[in-house]
Amino acid sequence: QVQLVESGGGLVQAGGSLRLSCAASGSFFSFNVMGWYRQAPGKQRELVAQITSIGSTNYKDSVKGRFTISRDNAKNTVYLQMNSLKPEDTAVYYCYTNANTDIGRLSSWGQGTQVTVSS
Repeated sequence: QVQLVESGGGLVQAGGSLRLSCAASGSFFSFNVMGWYRQAPGKQRELVAQITSIGSTNYKDSVKGRFTISRDNAKNTVYLQMNSLKPEDTAVYYCYTNANTDIGRLSSWGQGTQVTVSS
Protein backbone atom coordinates (compact mmCIF):
# COMPACT_ATOMS: atom_id res chain seq x y z
CA GLN A 1 0.00 0.00 0.00
CA VAL A 2 0.91 3.63 -0.47
CA GLN A 3 -0.04 6.27 2.06
CA LEU A 4 -0.16 9.92 1.05
CA VAL A 5 -0.11 12.81 3.50
CA GLU A 6 -0.84 16.27 2.16
CA SER A 7 -0.09 19.61 3.76
CA GLY A 8 0.06 23.28 2.90
CA GLY A 9 -3.53 24.21 2.22
CA GLY A 10 -5.22 27.20 3.78
CA LEU A 11 -6.86 30.56 3.27
CA VAL A 12 -5.15 33.18 1.14
CA GLN A 13 -6.14 36.41 -0.55
CA ALA A 14 -6.34 36.65 -4.31
CA GLY A 15 -2.90 37.17 -5.76
CA GLY A 16 -1.25 35.27 -2.95
CA SER A 17 0.69 32.03 -2.94
CA LEU A 18 0.54 28.62 -1.32
CA ARG A 19 2.73 25.55 -1.56
CA LEU A 20 1.19 22.12 -1.25
CA SER A 21 3.23 19.08 -0.28
CA CYS A 22 2.39 15.40 -0.52
CA ALA A 23 4.64 12.86 1.17
CA ALA A 24 4.34 9.20 0.23
CA SER A 25 5.16 6.25 2.42
CA GLY A 26 4.58 2.53 2.36
CA SER A 27 5.67 -0.32 0.15
CA PHE A 28 6.60 0.69 -3.39
CA PHE A 29 9.59 0.70 -5.73
CA SER A 30 9.05 3.92 -7.62
CA PHE A 31 6.41 6.31 -8.92
CA ASN A 32 5.32 6.51 -12.51
CA VAL A 33 3.19 9.60 -12.09
CA MET A 34 2.61 12.01 -9.22
CA GLY A 35 0.04 14.74 -9.48
CA TRP A 36 -2.58 17.02 -8.05
CA TYR A 37 -6.31 17.09 -8.69
CA ARG A 38 -8.89 19.45 -7.27
CA GLN A 39 -12.61 19.40 -6.66
CA ALA A 40 -14.73 22.48 -6.10
CA PRO A 41 -18.22 22.24 -4.56
CA GLY A 42 -20.70 20.91 -7.08
CA LYS A 43 -18.03 20.17 -9.66
CA GLN A 44 -16.17 17.11 -10.82
CA ARG A 45 -12.64 16.37 -9.74
CA GLU A 46 -10.18 17.69 -12.31
CA LEU A 47 -6.50 17.31 -13.04
CA VAL A 48 -4.45 20.35 -12.06
CA ALA A 49 -0.91 19.16 -12.75
CA GLN A 50 1.09 15.98 -13.00
CA ILE A 51 4.73 14.99 -13.32
CA THR A 52 6.17 11.76 -14.65
CA SER A 53 9.14 9.75 -13.48
CA ILE A 54 11.34 11.49 -16.03
CA GLY A 55 10.15 14.94 -15.07
CA SER A 56 7.67 15.62 -17.84
CA THR A 57 4.87 17.89 -16.67
CA ASN A 58 1.31 18.56 -17.71
CA TYR A 59 -0.93 21.38 -16.48
CA LYS A 60 -4.55 22.40 -16.66
CA ASP A 61 -4.71 25.34 -19.04
CA SER A 62 -6.07 27.77 -16.46
CA VAL A 63 -3.11 27.26 -14.11
CA LYS A 64 -0.30 27.36 -16.67
CA GLY A 65 2.21 30.05 -15.79
CA ARG A 66 0.90 30.29 -12.22
CA PHE A 67 1.36 26.79 -10.77
CA THR A 68 4.50 24.67 -10.77
CA ILE A 69 4.66 20.99 -9.93
CA SER A 70 7.88 19.36 -8.78
CA ARG A 71 8.98 16.16 -7.10
CA ASP A 72 11.77 15.07 -4.78
CA ASN A 73 12.37 11.41 -5.50
CA ALA A 74 14.68 11.02 -2.51
CA LYS A 75 11.89 12.18 -0.19
CA ASN A 76 9.05 10.56 -2.17
CA THR A 77 7.34 13.92 -2.13
CA VAL A 78 5.51 15.96 -4.73
CA TYR A 79 4.93 19.69 -4.45
CA LEU A 80 2.57 22.19 -6.03
CA GLN A 81 3.67 25.80 -5.91
CA MET A 82 0.65 27.99 -6.52
CA ASN A 83 1.19 31.66 -7.29
CA SER A 84 -1.17 34.45 -8.34
CA LEU A 85 -4.06 32.55 -6.84
CA LYS A 86 -7.57 33.39 -7.93
CA PRO A 87 -10.93 32.81 -6.21
CA GLU A 88 -11.72 30.19 -8.86
CA ASP A 89 -8.78 28.13 -7.58
CA THR A 90 -10.77 27.48 -4.40
CA ALA A 91 -11.21 23.73 -4.02
CA VAL A 92 -10.11 20.66 -2.14
CA TYR A 93 -6.80 19.60 -3.61
CA TYR A 94 -5.96 15.90 -3.75
CA CYS A 95 -2.58 14.31 -4.25
CA TYR A 96 -2.47 11.35 -6.64
CA THR A 97 0.23 8.79 -7.33
CA ASN A 98 0.67 5.79 -9.55
CA ALA A 99 3.34 3.58 -8.04
CA ASN A 100 5.19 0.41 -8.97
CA THR A 101 4.69 -2.13 -6.19
CA ASP A 102 5.20 -5.86 -5.73
CA ILE A 103 1.59 -6.39 -6.81
CA GLY A 104 1.87 -4.20 -9.89
CA ARG A 105 0.91 -0.63 -10.55
CA LEU A 106 -1.11 0.93 -7.76
CA SER A 107 -3.04 4.22 -7.80
CA SER A 108 -3.48 6.10 -4.54
CA TRP A 109 -5.16 9.29 -3.36
CA GLY A 110 -4.48 11.59 -0.47
CA GLN A 111 -7.16 12.75 1.96
CA GLY A 112 -7.36 16.21 0.42
CA THR A 113 -6.40 19.65 1.62
CA GLN A 114 -8.62 22.72 1.42
CA VAL A 115 -7.45 25.76 -0.52
CA THR A 116 -9.60 28.86 -0.19
CA VAL A 117 -8.83 32.04 -2.11
CA SER A 118 -10.70 35.14 -1.03
CA SER A 119 -11.40 38.04 -3.36
